Amino acid sequence: MKKYNITYLSLLLLLGFCFLTCSSVSKKGESISEEKKDRKFIMATIPESLTTPSDRANYLVEHYWDNFDFADTAYIHLPSITEQAMADYIEILPHANKDIAYSSIKNTLLKAEADTSMNAYFLETYKKYLYDPNSPMRNEEYYIPVLNYVIESSKTNATDKERADFRLKMILKNRIGDKATDFTYTLASGKTGTLYDIRSEYTVVLFYNPDCHACAEVIAAIKNSPIISDGLESNYLSILSFYPDADLEIWKKHLNDIPTYWINGYDKNQTVQNKKIYDLKAIPTLYLLDKDKKIILKDVDFVVLEKWLSENKPIVMLR
Repeated sequence: MKKYNITYLSLLLLLGFCFLTCSSVSKKGESISEEKKDRKFIMATIPESLTTPSDRANYLVEHYWDNFDFADTAYIHLPSITEQAMADYIEILPHANKDIAYSSIKNTLLKAEADTSMNAYFLETYKKYLYDPNSPMRNEEYYIPVLNYVIESSKTNATDKERADFRLKMILKNRIGDKATDFTYTLASGKTGTLYDIRSEYTVVLFYNPDCHACAEVIAAIKNSPIISDGLESNYLSILSFYPDADLEIWKKHLNDIPTYWINGYDKNQTVQNKKIYDLKAIPTLYLLDKDKKIILKDVDFVVLEKWLSENKPIVMLR
């Protein structure tokens, strides 16, 4: 009997060991299987019945993320798949109807609520591509639905909501198509003027800091641009370089860096910064305005501004 009990106990221990070993092997196999899972981004198929570019773009934007598994957090660590898909998606957005694009962006974030880390990843990636001043794909118009989502969502905290609300208010100032907010500049001579006083077909507004390396590069590019030179010589273009900060000595020290045929002023009363009438996240910031001071281009790279001017040169009537 005693011998039987020992054998029985040994059998139980052996079975238990086998169970633990098999379970461990099984879990290990699942882990390996998960690691080897073939992950890829599957693009939505556009129906052949949609033939116009706008209809095809609208459909693609609406259904772009249909085949993406928002619950699979491994995609967060696969930028060659997920981040590349996001970059491609953002490039398509301008080709779709704006309301459809806005709705699609919001729906993407709602789907990303399948996992907290996935939701955070999409929010951060949208910010990186659409809002970061250094992003070549920056487009604040498409960041608006992201901010609205943060403000309205039950998944975000009070601090995030407050930050999003401030950013949204700043983005909504001086939008493309709106009339730019007027402001007063003061010249080195002490004479003052306003943005609205400038009379020309186009006006380039450069918010800059003379002690800033990136500003120096942009100023050099503007000075060396044949397109800009032609506009100034033909009197259809004006340039206002505007220093919005408080250290006037730095501005005076670099006065010779700015051509005398530009309007070069500073903000004597610090109105632009203190009242935040312009969203100056980074310096330099470039705007292009039409003759009525409506905004054509906002916070734009000079290469883009120069290209636009080259393609939209006004016809000079000979007398």
